[in-house]
Amino acid sequence: MCGIAGVLYRDPSRFVEESTVENLGQAIAHRGPDGAGTFRDGPLGLVHQRLSIIDLEGGRQPMGNEDDRVQVVFNGEIYNHAELRRRLETQGHRFRTQSDTEVLVHLYEEHGPAMCDHLRGMYAFAIWDSREHQLFLARDRVGQKPLFVYQDEEKLVFGSELKAILAHEGIDRSLSSSAIRDYLTFGIIPGDRCVFQKIRKLPSACWMRIDAANWRVSPQRYWRLQFQEDEDTSLAEWKERVDAKLTETIQAHRIADVPVGAFLSGGLDSSVVVSHLAAGTELQTFSIGFEEHAFNELPYAKQVAEQFGTRHTEQIVRAEAVAGLDRLIHHYDEPFADASAVPTMCVAEVAAKAVKVVLSGDGGDEAFGGYSRYGHDLKEDRWRRRLPSWFRSQVLSRMASRWPQADWLPRPLRLRSALTNLSRSAADAYRNTLAIRDEAWLNRLLRPDAFTDAEPRFDIAATYPDGNGDTLAGMLAVDTNVLLPDDFLTKVDRASMAFGLEVRPPLVDHELLELTATIPSQFKIRDGETKWLLKELYQDRLPPKLAHRRKQGFEIPVDTWLRGPLRDQCEAYVLADGCRLHEFVQADTVRRLERQHQSGIGRHGTMLWTLLVLGRWLETYGSSPASHDSSAKAVLK
Repeated sequence: MCGIAGVLYRDPSRFVEESTVENLGQAIAHRGPDGAGTFRDGPLGLVHQRLSIIDLEGGRQPMGNEDDRVQVVFNGEIYNHAELRRRLETQGHRFRTQSDTEVLVHLYEEHGPAMCDHLRGMYAFAIWDSREHQLFLARDRVGQKPLFVYQDEEKLVFGSELKAILAHEGIDRSLSSSAIRDYLTFGIIPGDRCVFQKIRKLPSACWMRIDAANWRVSPQRYWRLQFQEDEDTSLAEWKERVDAKLTETIQAHRIADVPVGAFLSGGLDSSVVVSHLAAGTELQTFSIGFEEHAFNELPYAKQVAEQFGTRHTEQIVRAEAVAGLDRLIHHYDEPFADASAVPTMCVAEVAAKAVKVVLSGDGGDEAFGGYSRYGHDLKEDRWRRRLPSWFRSQVLSRMASRWPQADWLPRPLRLRSALTNLSRSAADAYRNTLAIRDEAWLNRLLRPDAFTDAEPRFDIAATYPDGNGDTLAGMLAVDTNVLLPDDFLTKVDRASMAFGLEVRPPLVDHELLELTATIPSQFKIRDGETKWLLKELYQDRLPPKLAHRRKQGFEIPVDTWLRGPLRDQCEAYVLADGCRLHEFVQADTVRRLERQHQSGIGRHGTMLWTLLVLGRWLETYGSSPASHDSSAKAVLK
């Protein structure tokens, strides 16, 4: 686990200065506190910040092949590297280290871009082929490891975080109003776009190869998860297959030359991972809780730790953890409104004091159907199928537009949301489910003069597969393609790497996902109970009733904190005259929202938190070149 960055100039006669790559590396030094390395070859410069996990002495990067004509910088882990090494050795390749990194250069020599088809792991890497003067960039199938790319007519700059790119001189920092609108819709910036108009994310499961002659190239997708139910396998057989694959996958993810621990939330997924890891070894586990009882899962985590005999560490998160927001803004670079980033950073900080690697339970909900919203949308879909299309589009849509908003109610009781979803297709309904607020309300919030980009809004419904008729599979596909890489895995990556900690989520292993994508939906959600198959499989292996207890999200009490310790922050960055946020949103609408929240008339914590993070981000990145790692004043086009 590391940080990578680099630059390629289009002009082959232009040389990269050592200070240039050093600046890029220093911006992400927190990702790799164990060492740094650089490589320059004319117009190409590479930098690597290392967190030593495998082959502690021999794994330094950049790393080359036998004649050093192929060089790689790599962030991540390749879990099948030993198998690949044996295969490559039979094909004549010679290795100098035991590192999984060295497998990449030889695999590239053997297969070129098709090398990604052979990899099992989490990764983002750059390979320089000096013979062809080509730069090859690639990212893992599910988007566990990040890679940002900036390109203009003279240079390409890439990095694990935006900080690295912004450390290079001459970067266009114009903001993308489309990305900001997407952020205010979903709380994240989804897809390949970035808050900076000229920077893109390399999408998950994609690679791109660039040289001076082919300067403007598009990413090429090499994998996509296919949802196709296997109806010929019995429930008993599914239990055996899932159990065997989970055992194999979790064991594969524990390979390391340093101690490995685990995050333990007290929920089903992390408990399943711990149950496998703790077998036959002493395991350290780490949990975060809250003083607010409704958000505290520490008692459940403690039950699991006691049952499996782990060395357990707990910590309480208080409102002071978000009082400044500076740490969150600094490490996430882009506006990021998933409030669970706060406790994730806290538990990562605690774990990093004891170990360098932890396994987590991320991905279990997407693999096995665990979110409560799945059950709600499936109920709506059953009604949708019974109602004539004309009635839904003409009658229900009008009723939805006129029905009063009721955000203070639990989602199942918000009739306006249900009417809206029933009036739409399953894909568009799920987009509405994922949105913080509906499109009509958002239009009243935004300033029309601020959103002038020609780029369209991100169409999250486009990731919903057409034609299979399986509503649950459609929702799982959207979450796997969008929410996993752009929300949950982003959250974990930035939070953990802020403290030089590697987090491995075995439940998003692509082989496991390929298996779970074939499990019939009736075994994932049955009679309204989510993650049914996994619960049936583990209910006797975990503490009593833990498997079947109601799912509790890893959240902070944002509603309460915004009425108390975060109120001053809200005043400064959301409500104050002249704050940067008001360049994008209607000040009167925001103030009315805040008054309703403070009085208890409405419950608007999620939206206010989203606005607060954006407001704080704008003040950090949009004030002066000296603020936040030399980020220059952002100008909205």
